[in-house]
Amino acid sequence: MHDEVPTTDSASVTRLVRSILSDVQELLRQQLALFKAEVRESARETREAALSLVAGVGMSFFGILLLLFALAHLLNWASGLPAWASFAIVGGLVLAIGLAMVKWGKERFSSIHPLPEQTAASLRENVQWLTNRK
Repeated sequence: MHDEVPTTDSASVTRLVRSILSDVQELLRQQLALFKAEVRESARETREAALSLVAGVGMSFFGILLLLFALAHLLNWASGLPAWASFAIVGGLVLAIGLAMVKWGKERFSSIHPLPEQTAASLRENVQWLTNRK
């Protein structure tokens, strides 16, 4: 009878340790999945901000180009409201829109965190706990 008690306790402890290890593995899998999802979301936000920034820079380029055409027409037509005035108005509007888009894109870039801080900290904490269990 004395031989059965340690075997039963040993089996219970083994089952308990396996259960704990299984739970830890599942927790790490879930945290890794969350980490991947957060990185994907950050990449999506970065892509959107980059597209806005590129569009803003492109529109600003065309606005400057139109303003330069307007300046050339201004020098050529020194009086009245000739064709250059319409170039200047359109160029100024395109430039203003482009600069607003560049500003909006920069603001979006500054609010993006490429690595999910909470998930990374949680993963570090779990790995530290696993390595210091001795």
